[in-house]
Amino acid sequence: MSSPSITVLGMTENRLSPGDTAPEFTLPDADGKEVSLADYRGRKVIVYFYPAASTPGCTKQACDFRDNLAELSGAGLEVIGISPDKPAKLAKFRDNEKLTFPLLSDPEREVLTAWGAYGEKMMYGKKITGVIRSTFLVDEQGRIELAQYNVRATGHVAKLRRDLSV
Repeated sequence: MSSPSITVLGMTENRLSPGDTAPEFTLPDADGKEVSLADYRGRKVIVYFYPAASTPGCTKQACDFRDNLAELSGAGLEVIGISPDKPAKLAKFRDNEKLTFPLLSDPEREVLTAWGAYGEKMMYGKKITGVIRSTFLVDEQGRIELAQYNVRATGHVAKLRRDLSV
């Protein structure tokens, strides 16, 4: 099954769909340790992409994942957050907010782009190029089980739990 390629605001983006193979990645975490999607093979993992650590919306979303981590883990789900931030900024964000799941750094935006989570979007009525807040559920075999683009920072984790019956 191939991903649909859609044109949004004049730019072609690849969007992932359920059944697609999740694009592999190896990225540094907040401590500079490399983490790969392959490390999670055999387990379900929520991979979410967010624009910038320590901003109000991204902090709310990360804290919602933190606050729901016990229930998500109890349902057999791991969580990984990915942004373009450098590891040092991610470490500060993790420590300030007491986040207990991996935050990965993609400053070149290659993984963001491969997952369709980077491109043109509307922000305050203007076209900009940036991170498209997105969440995916990757199954035990490395396939996309759920793909959600343009999610809201507030209330997203509660909606995700409802969608996944967690």
